Amino acid sequence: MSDSAGIVRLIMELRHHGIQDRRVLEAIEKTPRDLFVEDAFKAHAWDDTALPISCGQTISQPYIVAFMTEHLETAPQHRVLEIGTGSGYQAAVLARLVRRVFTIERHRHLLEQARRRFAMLGLTNIETRLADGHKGWPEAAPFDRIIVTAAAARVPEALLDQLAEGGVMVIPVDTPHGYQELVKIRHTPHGFERERLIPVRFVPMLSGVPRREDAPEDPPPERRGPHKERG
Repeated sequence: MSDSAGIVRLIMELRHHGIQDRRVLEAIEKTPRDLFVEDAFKAHAWDDTALPISCGQTISQPYIVAFMTEHLETAPQHRVLEIGTGSGYQAAVLARLVRRVFTIERHRHLLEQARRRFAMLGLTNIETRLADGHKGWPEAAPFDRIIVTAAAARVPEALLDQLAEGGVMVIPVDTPHGYQELVKIRHTPHGFERERLIPVRFVPMLSGVPRREDAPEDPPPERRGPHKERG
């Protein structure tokens, strides 16, 4: 059972840190983050921090999930592409806000776990795919919104091509200065407008799909501290 006091505390923290979109806050409140967290970290499920998951990835800090979702400017009729399913938490939040979510993951184990969680929550408006996120999902394009939960060296051209006119993409991108920043891209009739948002730390966006994955181990229960973000 979710920690009701922890949920209230988290929502208050998000408001305090500037998250104002009521729909986003309600989606986070209704999405049981403890379902997406490894057993060793259940006690910290409602803390505003990133936590390790299997395959060397993480579940993102709730503030980052809320911030990125708010900047997507979602509407109920939207179709959203997510690159980097991870635990499935970001996709589950989005599924409460839009008509359909298409989410891509390169790690089979993570995708299978996420699919089970979506089924447990009765989220039937999420489509999943095991694939290289750089290529997007061309046959389902164009998308009203695109969100990327891993840091790209540069914005993939395929994703720009799949963003509908009037659409918005939020993506972490490497900078020449050795850090990453979150970038908001709007597809206008005159081209792509880019807005720099905040510095972030995400796992890198890798190409291809691993041919073979060893059975992932649970992260050690004593491991704490800052972690890179992931969905």
